[in-house]
Amino acid sequence: MVTPMNAPGAGPDPRRWWALAALVASMLTLGFDTTILNVALPTMAEQLGATTGEQQWMADSYVVVFAALMLPAGLLGDRFGRRRMLVAGLGIFLAGSLAGALAGDVAAVVAARSVMGVGAALVIPLGLSVLPSLFAPDERTKAVGIVSAGSTLGLPLGPIVGGWLLDHFWWGSVFLINLPMAAIGIAACVFLLPETRDPASPKVDAASTAFTAAGLGALIYAIIEAPGRGWGDPLVLTMSGTAVVLIAALVLRERRSARPMLDMGLLTHRGFLLNTLAATLVMFVLSGLLFVLPPYLQAVLGNDALGTGVRLLPMMGGLVVAARAAQPVVARFGARAVVSAGLTVLAFAALLGSRTTVDSGYGFTALWLSVAGLGFGFSIVPAMAGALSTLPADRAGSGSGLLMTLRQVGGAIGIALLGSLLAGTFRDRLDVTGLPAGAADTAGDSVIAAHLIAERTHLTALTGSADDAYVHGMGLVLLVCAAAALASALLAAAFLPGSPRVKNANARNGGPGGTGPDVVSPQADARQ
Repeated sequence: MVTPMNAPGAGPDPRRWWALAALVASMLTLGFDTTILNVALPTMAEQLGATTGEQQWMADSYVVVFAALMLPAGLLGDRFGRRRMLVAGLGIFLAGSLAGALAGDVAAVVAARSVMGVGAALVIPLGLSVLPSLFAPDERTKAVGIVSAGSTLGLPLGPIVGGWLLDHFWWGSVFLINLPMAAIGIAACVFLLPETRDPASPKVDAASTAFTAAGLGALIYAIIEAPGRGWGDPLVLTMSGTAVVLIAALVLRERRSARPMLDMGLLTHRGFLLNTLAATLVMFVLSGLLFVLPPYLQAVLGNDALGTGVRLLPMMGGLVVAARAAQPVVARFGARAVVSAGLTVLAFAALLGSRTTVDSGYGFTALWLSVAGLGFGFSIVPAMAGALSTLPADRAGSGSGLLMTLRQVGGAIGIALLGSLLAGTFRDRLDVTGLPAGAADTAGDSVIAAHLIAERTHLTALTGSADDAYVHGMGLVLLVCAAAALASALLAAAFLPGSPRVKNANARNGGPGGTGPDVVSPQADARQ
């Protein structure tokens, strides 16, 4: 193992802070890339002619690949060198971003997003695991806080940066902005980061990795395609059955493995299981809302891309504020009470949002978005920290990996399931009277498509029907979110262990975004 740059006897090395800055830049890039695409989707749908299902794939392809490869990517770094694999991950992310910027159709964007998911899967766990080699324990907490702040800052920055780029450049600019930051990260990693590895870590299980990727892909495909084809369609049924078989094979294989890559036995810990379910549910709702909200703000309320990004800030602001305030609240009232209360607030916000009408205006939307952000922050931070605090030290690394993986799966299913509910409701409710069959079919693809058809055919009634249908579908999505959040809150209140305190870095590291510095300390320490 490599001695930390500021180890006793070696003297503090100022390069460690430059190295940390490089890591923060990388995490910031991945942080705002999580939310930047959501603002771009309405514009991309208009210019690429993407249906709602295709928009779901553009968002989900990244998340599915990321979730499937995160654990094996971390193991690759342990065995072959974390700096080497981190540089490779940034290089892959850069290549995927370049391909996305140059893409000319939906299929190319989905492929580019998948490549970016491979890079992100390498960058995130490995970027976190090198911190102990940079900082001794007395400085590590501060470093963790800086990385956490950088990654969570990316969440509200994403919609604003994306909106500004879309107002001034073409949609590919939301990918192109990743290139300089990834290049800086690569250079900094090459020149500033020490190489570390852990040859004793478990080997990458290619079969389990394949089961995970194929099973998740089949499940997401079935959910996305079902509204258009029908749940009884042979292809949807086949993909659903395939997903069940592959995921069951994954579970059986991992349970029989002496050194499993995905330690399913951790789910027998009640505290870990329930906190993980709560965190996964929060990501399910958050990812779904970030998918359905931009078209409402842009198409129904008539905002431009930058205005859409700015109008997402109440939710992002509430989320970040609550995430930062969660530690002292948990210290006073206990994790179970705060997780339950956060989920209840989230359920109330979703229920309030379901009352949105076409004439509600943005003021009402900003109100329930702010409340939803607070619910997100106060539920996910103590849930993440509470899950990890139940684990023995020797299983902290595998536990944090499983937690991050399930959280990403929750996000992917949220986009697929809630997006499909919205798509099916919109198509069923849209009034296409007077339109030719082809135009009627195109109008049912998305609210953006309906608006374009209305402009070309001069049917103002179609615009009103599209807005009404979309808001109605969004209301149903929010009702589902409210029910899921309330059920999770009741389960948390009834069954979560009365673990009263969240300690030190664990509480502060609970960033809400997909970049996940919430698990830095346990995972990194375990790997070292």
